[in-house]
Amino acid sequence: MQHNDFVNGLLDFMQHSPTPFHAVQNMVERLEKAGFERLSEKEAWGEKRRQGRYFVTRNDSSLIAFELNQPLAESGIHMVGAHTDSPCLKVKPNPEKTDRKYLQLAVEVYGGALLNPWFDRDLSLAGRVSYLDAAGQIRHQPVNWEKAIATIPSLAIHLDREANELHTIDKQKHLPPVLMTLPENSSDKPVSLKALLLDKLNAQIAGCKDASVQAVKVLDYELSFYDVQPPAVMGLNDDFIASARLDNLLSCYTGLTAMLDHNGQRNTLLICSDHEEVGSASSAGAQGNFLQSVLSRLCDSGEQFSRAMASSMMISADNAHAIHPNFADRHEPNHGPLINAGPVIKVNANQRYATNSETGAMFKHWCELAGVPVQSFVVRSDLACGSTIGPITATELGVRTVDVGVPTFAMHSIRELAGRMDAFYLYQVLKLYFDHSQR
Repeated sequence: MQHNDFVNGLLDFMQHSPTPFHAVQNMVERLEKAGFERLSEKEAWGEKRRQGRYFVTRNDSSLIAFELNQPLAESGIHMVGAHTDSPCLKVKPNPEKTDRKYLQLAVEVYGGALLNPWFDRDLSLAGRVSYLDAAGQIRHQPVNWEKAIATIPSLAIHLDREANELHTIDKQKHLPPVLMTLPENSSDKPVSLKALLLDKLNAQIAGCKDASVQAVKVLDYELSFYDVQPPAVMGLNDDFIASARLDNLLSCYTGLTAMLDHNGQRNTLLICSDHEEVGSASSAGAQGNFLQSVLSRLCDSGEQFSRAMASSMMISADNAHAIHPNFADRHEPNHGPLINAGPVIKVNANQRYATNSETGAMFKHWCELAGVPVQSFVVRSDLACGSTIGPITATELGVRTVDVGVPTFAMHSIRELAGRMDAFYLYQVLKLYFDHSQR
């Protein structure tokens, strides 16, 4: 794949993946187009676990795709792991609030969001809705307003003279987005989010020939606000990619593209898990049994599973902090990754990252073979270190794991910045890793 084609595909994927549900839906479409067959956890897999190209989803927000070409116990499997979720503002169950004739929705902060950039942005709403159809069946459907329908206005500097020095954000009071001004007679018929969702669902379903799938009642939802500003290549020399959710949809797209483009001679697997930003403790998160369940079903016995894991490898791909030119003192000396200088190996002595000297050496070797530069990151000793799915996966499976990622500015902001070259560098090394026969 050429560099420009890769970047354009990444931008399109980011644009159409405002939530984990949409990201998984988009990955599923690419997998099916490439000839991968969908499996269900509820059904027996039989001989399908011997050879072929398959995928399975859980909760519509996590996905595992795998390709089997050799006996698993003998050859192991090369795996890449990423996560589908990003910090955001999620809508509460009973969110409607009106004040001074404005309709607002109460929100909860999901993950470690950088909150200041959420103000004065053009926001839309997307997620998954569970509803009762005309036949009395419960269905689940992604929804997306796509256009800007809300904003979180800042308080004018005239009313907060110390905003630039002492501004703090009250998550309960200051974050509910404003959606509309209410008409004079609005008190007679309060606006209901579920009613709006019902209309939105039936507008999406309108083209379906099966009338029984029409929504008659919204039962529940998982919705989050997002910025409608599209992803872009930017910079005087087009050096950067600017987008929401680069952490970590960039790794999901890169891992999937590398898997689809590799030579198909060895066993490979991609897992994109939900809920990493809140600790991964869910059935769809890395602390759940999704990956272990799938891998164990591909083996005939516990002994085969153990042998397979001993011959396997996991690359945990999750964005890394680039050294910030305005805050260089926040970075460890000699370990400040630069944008467009290659993927980063993340190291932490306290096992917040799963990298060790063996797995770090292997990744460096693959970068050399791919002709890709590589960097290292260690957090300052006086700062707390984040973590990834890497240590969780290494612990649960006993598999060799390395934590890597592309250098990023403004991580967890509503709009992050990464290098146009780095995303492609990561693709090149992951593709070689999927091709490589070293055990």
